[in-house]
Amino acid sequence: MKHKYRINPETLALERIEHGIVFWLKRSGQYILVGLLLGIVFFFVFFMIFPSPREKQLMAQKESLEAQMQIMDQKVNQMQVVMTDMAQRDDNLYRVLFGAEPIPLAVRQGATNKISYYEDLAQMTNSQLAADLQLKIDVLEREMYVQANSFNEIVEMAKSQETMMDNIPAIQPVLNKDLKHVASGWGFRIHPIYHTRKFHYGMDFSAKTGTDVFATGNAKVVYVGWRQGFGNTVILDHGYGYQTLYGHLFKSLVRVGQKVQRGDVIALVGNTGASVGPHLHYEVHQNGRPVDPRNYYFIDLNPEEYDKMVQMSNNFGQTFD
Repeated sequence: MKHKYRINPETLALERIEHGIVFWLKRSGQYILVGLLLGIVFFFVFFMIFPSPREKQLMAQKESLEAQMQIMDQKVNQMQVVMTDMAQRDDNLYRVLFGAEPIPLAVRQGATNKISYYEDLAQMTNSQLAADLQLKIDVLEREMYVQANSFNEIVEMAKSQETMMDNIPAIQPVLNKDLKHVASGWGFRIHPIYHTRKFHYGMDFSAKTGTDVFATGNAKVVYVGWRQGFGNTVILDHGYGYQTLYGHLFKSLVRVGQKVQRGDVIALVGNTGASVGPHLHYEVHQNGRPVDPRNYYFIDLNPEEYDKMVQMSNNFGQTFD
């Protein structure tokens, strides 16, 4: 141990400095204090950089819950798409068929007087995803309730209007249960001959020349002959403001004035007019205006088959005519 010395001003001699117990207590206290401070600093640094086992477990649970919520959110979004499609068909087809007013969007989705609830939920869970998911579920639940009541009303209206239901086009115009003959649907498409973007006011069904074409509802034949662009064409009048058009036919099997029943063979598929291959062009008109034929297969297709057909018809960017 090294000793410290000082010069005695009186004798000018070196004298060894002797420390008492107080000095050593102070020195020990300083070392202890510095050690404690360093220990505290290292403690906080360590736990800020390296999570504890409990923290690791909580983080893993949090990531798992977030993943599950994202999957649930995707499923709810898919359900919402189907629900929206059902609501559109309900308002634009089923209720229109019976002269009923469409259901307002505010009634379908319900009032938004629970906004503060969702804001509180977001704060409590510290996750906007949870609040958004809860909102979607509540809206979907309300829409399902309203839609169920609407379908009950439609069933009651249908019972009193059986004749009207027999006349309205409600099946596909060709045998297409497997949906393999869907070629193009309603909407903007590329014209196969002019290669320009043009609105397609109907639906194309690919089929071999000579394939049977069916009347989609009870009707009266009002036109048989050549029509510009459509080639050999048959038009049926179903009453109640509905007409259907069948174009590019190889041959018609009916005459003007003839009455037909749903499912009767009225023509054969062909390739006449502005067409690049054998197919049937089918249109539905309501009150003189073309409407999307996909909404008029409710006897032919269940909801799953209908959704599949919609996706298939949307995938074709070019028509046959």
